Amino acid sequence: MKRFAIIAPADSSSAARMLAEPHRAALAGGVDLLDTLKQNLAAPDELVNLKALGGLDRIERAPGGGLRIGPLVKLSQLAAAPDVRARHAALADAANAAATPQIRNLATVAGNLAQRPRCWYFRNPDIVCLKKGGTKCYAVAGLNRYHAILGGGPSFIVHPSNLAPALVAYDATLTILAPDGERQLAIADFFTPPTIDPRRENILTPGRIITAIEVPAPLANAGAAWLEAREKQSFDWPLVSVVAIIALNHAGVVEYARVVMGAVAPIPWRAPAAEKILLGARLDRDLATRAAAAALAGAAPLAHNGYKVPIAKALVRRAILRAANLADEPA
Repeated sequence: MKRFAIIAPADSSSAARMLAEPHRAALAGGVDLLDTLKQNLAAPDELVNLKALGGLDRIERAPGGGLRIGPLVKLSQLAAAPDVRARHAALADAANAAATPQIRNLATVAGNLAQRPRCWYFRNPDIVCLKKGGTKCYAVAGLNRYHAILGGGPSFIVHPSNLAPALVAYDATLTILAPDGERQLAIADFFTPPTIDPRRENILTPGRIITAIEVPAPLANAGAAWLEAREKQSFDWPLVSVVAIIALNHAGVVEYARVVMGAVAPIPWRAPAAEKILLGARLDRDLATRAAAAALAGAAPLAHNGYKVPIAKALVRRAILRAANLADEPA
């Protein structure tokens, strides 16, 4: 690992200007950054210490009943916050399941969104894959058990963020600060698919930093559920995760539906085909099953990850029914 210096910005604007300079990287929780430094995926001369900035580690009520989440909020803090658990339970559950208690006490919300993929070819310092500027995604014909079944190509990584599917489902908005000013964008527009640029996962080019995440107030009659499947219950990355938000009217008809999957695609993967089947229909297990099939209709698994398709279908069905507070009885 290359030696580096740590510099402290006076405020967010100076941090953005510092990070626009070459050979610098942002330091927040530092969990994924330390891994990339050890694996020679990054070799900055200086780290800009964002932890020195005040006011970015708070969770506050926003106008209209939503939440404003600072980028330096820890995952453990997010999972335990009463306002988050009461009003955006799927987000709290996603934060609470990430990594281990020790990592959740260090890792930040913005860091979770901006972390690099965990593909073993990308993480191997001796392999120059497509994501590192090479010409080939080695997962296509290689070890692809944990890779994308939706939206893959030319790179087949899966996005590693636990929080991203939940924040997409809740229609969160990010505030991005750059040296030339500040702007807001829907979180779904934050992520960069490999068809646009296989070397990147998001729009955070040098000099851009996340300064806030705003989550709107949930619908009064909506329920939410977050589910995941892992190979082991201790520290592990999800094989598939699903967030569903469902609102029913008094007759049990779906008035609002949002279904987003994680660990199946290079970006958080929304399933509009599933949502279309649900809207305007009376929800039961059969409808949820048909919606789950629609969510995976475009799946194109590689040689070793086809098992993700039935797992994803089952989790989508269960999440839809759980969000609506309906039992998922066996067929």
